[in-house]
Amino acid sequence: MSNELQGRTVAFLCAPEGVEQVELTEPWKAVEQAGGNPRLVSTQSGRIQAFDHLDKADTFPVDTTVGVSGHGEFDALVLPGGVANPDFLRTDPAAVAFARAFFDAGKPVAAICHAPWTLIEAGVVRGRTMTSWPSLRTDLRNAGATWVDEEVRVCEAGPNTLVTSRRPDDLKAFCQRTIETFRG
Repeated sequence: MSNELQGRTVAFLCAPEGVEQVELTEPWKAVEQAGGNPRLVSTQSGRIQAFDHLDKADTFPVDTTVGVSGHGEFDALVLPGGVANPDFLRTDPAAVAFARAFFDAGKPVAAICHAPWTLIEAGVVRGRTMTSWPSLRTDLRNAGATWVDEEVRVCEAGPNTLVTSRRPDDLKAFCQRTIETFRG
């Protein structure tokens, strides 16, 4: 086990329902294996319902909520995808403010698949080069980002580093670059 992230706490922001399970569990395991402390943050306490594409999968216990915790408790942020997850988060002002606070504080953020929707709503993609699920291409361009079709993209424009990936097939590269970036 590596200790690359020893002593670092990483927030995983998820809606109460709709996160793509593998986009939560694989980065979570990568953070743990690197010696970090992942914590599940949501808009409600209790448990979140994950999905395997459109089918219900497992549930996971919420460690804290955006109403209780702030970015100051965390060293980095992971935004897992799934279509419903970021679609819900981008309509919740507290979740959007939570995500934006990591950018304001210059802390690293990683987002996969549809997760950049939350970042668009937070107003933090302008001037960045990033990737996502292909259907977000126009949304990202309209918000001022440069969209690229790549397995993983690390963008250091702005006050912090942003890691993005397109889909579950990109998780190996996403997790590797996320840990490298969070290690700092």
